[in-house]
Amino acid sequence: MQITINGTLLFFDVVSSTLRPESDAMRECPTLLMLHGGPGYDHSTLRPHFDRFADAFQVIYIDHRGCGRSPADLATCTLDQWADDIASFCATLGIERPVVFGQSFGGMVAMHYGTRYPDGAAKLILSSTAAKFDLDATVQMARSLGGDTPARVAHDFFSNPTLAGYDDYAHVCLPLYTQDTGGGAFRNRAVQRPEVTVHFFRNEMMKMDLRPALAGITCPTLVLAGALDPVTPPVCSEEIANAIGPNARLEVFEGCGHGVHRDDPDGSEAVMRGFLAGA
Repeated sequence: MQITINGTLLFFDVVSSTLRPESDAMRECPTLLMLHGGPGYDHSTLRPHFDRFADAFQVIYIDHRGCGRSPADLATCTLDQWADDIASFCATLGIERPVVFGQSFGGMVAMHYGTRYPDGAAKLILSSTAAKFDLDATVQMARSLGGDTPARVAHDFFSNPTLAGYDDYAHVCLPLYTQDTGGGAFRNRAVQRPEVTVHFFRNEMMKMDLRPALAGITCPTLVLAGALDPVTPPVCSEEIANAIGPNARLEVFEGCGHGVHRDDPDGSEAVMRGFLAGA
């Protein structure tokens, strides 16, 4: 499905309904809003894993502006605009107080949304993300997982993001993202727009620091981290949890990489369900 939000046509998909018949009444289920990583990838990178939460939630997947099936002017692809798009999307469709899940780049959008619209989300789940990119920690983790070549490629790409560097990084470093040898297959089915990745990395991500504003996030927040994450190492998740304060709960999964649901689907699901069921 598509909807015009802030002048841009956004693609979204829905799993299950929000109103469900039960005997002589209609039960209203909350919404779980899924924000994919990248940018430049699409919502399919989160499927089918999170479809399982449709037993208790209406699950909505969005392709961010400029990503996947939502092409847009690169000049509008900024954290401010991406966060505002989430608020406008919810307002337009009458979605009140969703749970917002953000993976990687999607977590950056979710954090920014949480600070710009502190009453918007009922809960946040921030998965394998960073409030401030840590180049040294990323290079160190790439070297630990793959040796000097991935460390060099990661350093060169993030120091000077280019399309050519993106191709090298995809070939050398992306295989390190998951410990499951088949865990990267999701990328093959994604609609990819690497120019959006390079644009965001070059113009915003390498300079951003969301940490000072994170204390403004007032809703319960679950921070998920993989101990072997080569691009947002655990130190990034620790900084997020510390900056948010007592509203945040940090869970680090041993033996997991970037996106703990890929390397430990059952364990991460159990943690998420416990958090979602809590008051």
